[in-house]
Amino acid sequence: MNTPTYTKVDPALSPPKKDFRFLLMAIVAGLGGLLFGYDSGVVAGVLLFLRSTFHLSASMLGLFVAIALGAAAVGAAFAGVLSDTFGRRPVLIITAIMFILGALLAALSESIAMLFIGRIVEGAAIGVSSVLTPLYLAEIAATHWRGAIVTINQFYITFGIFLSYLVDYALSGTTGGWRWMLGLGAVPGVILLTGMLVLPESPRWLAGHNLLEKARAALRFLRGTLDVQAELDHLHKDVVEEGRRAAPWARLLQKDVRKPLIIGVGLAIFQQITGINAVIYFAPTIFQDAGLSSASVSILATVGVGAVNVIMTLVSMRLMDSVGRRKLLLWGLCGMLTTLIIIGLGFTLNLHGTLSYLVVFMVAAFVGFFAIGLGPVFWLLISEIFPLAIRGRGASIATIANWVSNMVVSGIFLDLLLTIGRSSTFFLYAGMTVLAILFTLWVVPETKGVSLEDIESHIDTL
Repeated sequence: MNTPTYTKVDPALSPPKKDFRFLLMAIVAGLGGLLFGYDSGVVAGVLLFLRSTFHLSASMLGLFVAIALGAAAVGAAFAGVLSDTFGRRPVLIITAIMFILGALLAALSESIAMLFIGRIVEGAAIGVSSVLTPLYLAEIAATHWRGAIVTINQFYITFGIFLSYLVDYALSGTTGGWRWMLGLGAVPGVILLTGMLVLPESPRWLAGHNLLEKARAALRFLRGTLDVQAELDHLHKDVVEEGRRAAPWARLLQKDVRKPLIIGVGLAIFQQITGINAVIYFAPTIFQDAGLSSASVSILATVGVGAVNVIMTLVSMRLMDSVGRRKLLLWGLCGMLTTLIIIGLGFTLNLHGTLSYLVVFMVAAFVGFFAIGLGPVFWLLISEIFPLAIRGRGASIATIANWVSNMVVSGIFLDLLLTIGRSSTFFLYAGMTVLAILFTLWVVPETKGVSLEDIESHIDTL
């Protein structure tokens, strides 16, 4: 039986030089990730003020968190079909406007209705951004840079969370600080909007719609050279001649899409049921339960966890295109499993005093292992593994699964603590991590150095 061969890099192309275009892609397009992270993390501080300002009950505070996650799932559901139909760039431009409007509505709200409408708009924008930012980055980046460029999105997410923790801490003692916490989310939205007016449409999307001259112009801008004929010919052959244009939803039911769907949806669910967002949203609560002396100490410890998240994401970016996606995923999952078991044992032994900081250290290590593996690898893979004709919709389905899992896990976390206890909760997450390791070993391929077209053609042999 002959094994199909595939091209490790775009044919006839050497790596383009890293100039201002590379930086523009890295900084501007990734701002969608920063907004995703900031708007997700900032609620931790905002909740402390909303209780007194709007006299919200515990259930209403929970709804304030959940409503953005629900809107994100809806936004993710529409992101794929909209971007496959109208293009990646215009939908990202509209998303930037939604971020700005949502942040301002929530920050200036004088009623509960206006506050919740602002969060719905922001949540929908987060959902769209979580699908399209890695997708757009994967399609505009040269193969040689794709892992690092797309992983920048995850760096922005982690940096946005870290930044939100710092903002929450800095503004926690000011009058009306919660308004500034929410309103500052409009600033990167303005930068994203400005940048997307400069960056071109995805050349792959343009080629898929037979707009070859526009695809040529986009490639010239992105690669910084007039000689893009080899890459354009490659796109034309794989995208147009082989019929990889936008396809109906029924295309998702075909046999060659089955494996990408299993990988995307599976990793989406495992990313949440292993406990990451329960830790991100409720880190101060976990630390106080572990015996830290005060709320301020718990918040500072949370800032430290956010810093670890950022640092390890940078490490992942450096290794993604050399070590490979699958190996980093397995390393990260094994580290997560170890730390979850130790956290569970720490709560079982009911550590006090200095020993309680062991739980803090293990939570930080857990987040660090997530940041090097399951965090960035999931978002990168769903931007790579789906056929171009349904790439947006395939990524949407995986992202919807991610947001729904996020909403369920975050919504039941406190109930789990009360029902089965702190140690059992973390042992449960450890069990889910074991399943994630087995899933990766059996199903997840290595896509390092393989062009998007060759991934599409040979997904079953990778």
